Amino acid sequence: MSSLRLRSRQWIVNEDGAIIIGEGRQEIFENIEKTGSINKTAKIMKMSYKGVWSKIKATEDSLNARIVATNKKRGSRLTKEGKELLEKYRLLKKKCLEADDRIFRTLFK
Repeated sequence: MSSLRLRSRQWIVNEDGAIIIGEGRQEIFENIEKTGSINKTAKIMKMSYKGVWSKIKATEDSLNARIVATNKKRGSRLTKEGKELLEKYRLLKKKCLEADDRIFRTLFK
């Protein structure tokens, strides 16, 4: 039994079950922060620009908040709300994984 491991994933969804943030959107937001570009983010993630943009818009529409600010001269960046969402999701994920690991070790020791 010592070779068993638990894999968990977390998604935050709205009341209709539409994803607000999960690992994919986390990666999108982190790449936008790193590159300053939605286009570069799309290329890194092997997605279309429209695909990345539609995921950003879906999150913004669900939260009724601007998550990514775009500027032709300065590029794209996360807004204050976007940074908070990303940070809270990272913390949630960390705490969920810690709790999941404790429960798993208790049941499968």
